[in-house]
Amino acid sequence: MEALRVDSVGGVSFVLRVLPHADPDAPVVLILPAMALKAKFYLPIARALHAAGLSVVTTDLRAQGESTPGLHDQPTFGYRELIEVDLPRVLAAVRTRFPGSRPYLFGHSLGGQIALLHAAAAAAEQRHGTADGGIAGVCVIGTGTVYWKAFGFRRWAEALYSIQTIGLVAQVRGYWPGGMLIGGAMPGRVMTDWARHSRTSRYRPHGTTRDYDRLLAELDLPVLAISLDDDRLGPKSNVDFLCRRMPRARLDRWHITAAAGVAHRDHFAWTKDAAVIGPAVAAWIRDRRRPE
Repeated sequence: MEALRVDSVGGVSFVLRVLPHADPDAPVVLILPAMALKAKFYLPIARALHAAGLSVVTTDLRAQGESTPGLHDQPTFGYRELIEVDLPRVLAAVRTRFPGSRPYLFGHSLGGQIALLHAAAAAAEQRHGTADGGIAGVCVIGTGTVYWKAFGFRRWAEALYSIQTIGLVAQVRGYWPGGMLIGGAMPGRVMTDWARHSRTSRYRPHGTTRDYDRLLAELDLPVLAISLDDDRLGPKSNVDFLCRRMPRARLDRWHITAAAGVAHRDHFAWTKDAAVIGPAVAAWIRDRRRPE
């Protein structure tokens, strides 16, 4: 895999790993990770998408994996920095590597939220003629709202307690040390932004001037939203709730059950079935063919 270095604000840098397809006109997809997961976790799906005819780029989120500096060597940061500071610079590097491309975003869990919110803002800028490039479409997997009422009734108390406890600990300590839903350490403001969204259902990242709820409602790009029937962190009800927030999107839904030939259907293990999921996603990207 090719390696490209991308610099962001404040000395933050990323390493992009690139699997270019032999066809220079092949669609390009950028994979965005979940909380506390490294980009290399997604190598199976990256290889499956590449084998199915796409050029693929992976990257870590800030303070994860190969990105530098580490979590405790920089000030805290939240959704705003991930969406409005880092991702535009990563996408600029992708477009430089693949001139003339309009990349697709493939996001898992938090990576899917970042992908959708960035795409919504970028689409609005495109409509107003204030941006170049743009996003061709978004695919998300295990990405739903974490609004407590979007979970099933029997899980309301669990969702409120767990997510708000994580947000409180992150606010007091300045970071989340890991454990209880999220195994690895996470920056404090990402977790307080996440907890605020869980309380209110609204996207109000600290420091932003954008109305992301309005932008989501206006999003008119192709979106493939994938849920898995054994996923407790991003269950179908939460994915459906988020999809209802995007009434203008050209939306396709794929709820994966055993009938799809996917054996591993929880929030993380689905990558073991990349040989099934990858070609289906690639077919959607290339031909807008909704997975069955």
